[in-house]
Amino acid sequence: MDGTGHGALHALTAREAGLIGCRTCTRACAPEDALCPRCGAPLASRDVTSLQRVWAWWLAGVLFFVPANVWPMLITSTVGRAQEATIIGGVIELWHYGAYVVAIIVFVASILIPVGKFIAIAYLALAVQFPRGHRPGPLLHLFEFVEFIGRWSMIDVFVVAILAALVQFSLLASINPGLAAICFAASVIFTMLSALSFDSRRLWDRIDAAAP
Repeated sequence: MDGTGHGALHALTAREAGLIGCRTCTRACAPEDALCPRCGAPLASRDVTSLQRVWAWWLAGVLFFVPANVWPMLITSTVGRAQEATIIGGVIELWHYGAYVVAIIVFVASILIPVGKFIAIAYLALAVQFPRGHRPGPLLHLFEFVEFIGRWSMIDVFVVAILAALVQFSLLASINPGLAAICFAASVIFTMLSALSFDSRRLWDRIDAAAP
């Protein structure tokens, strides 16, 4: 009951009204439509295979993230001597030379953000598979944050590419990307595909159904 003595109004969803909401442009479409009349995207009330793709891309991202932190990210050659640096090694070296801001940026972009995305995506997928009365609102905000932060995940690869393009002095000095750069880029791409495969509408269905 609300303050006026009347029951709280229930917000009617497109599914309850017999319609299908387009995931691309959010238009409510008739169930007999195979494609959205506005944007032409395929219509489906719910993507029943979304979690399978989420976990597959998520696992691929985790598998590539391990060598991305073990193998060298940067190979620096000076006067014939080659020096390899991993992500963590580069952060420690930057901190040692007093570049605290750059070290923090690289650490956040290369370690904290990817690990946080792995945890967040896994948490969202488990919340759908095993609903325990979670409120869908905060979960949807978490999902939107994961999608937003994904655009900054490639900053480490961008730095390596810029350094490799700028520092090329033949025999004197050169900087080249290591195998870790490829693994890190693949891990970021797979993680983004995992987030894009997630059908956020299932948060409402499964969690609301489990709510008392």
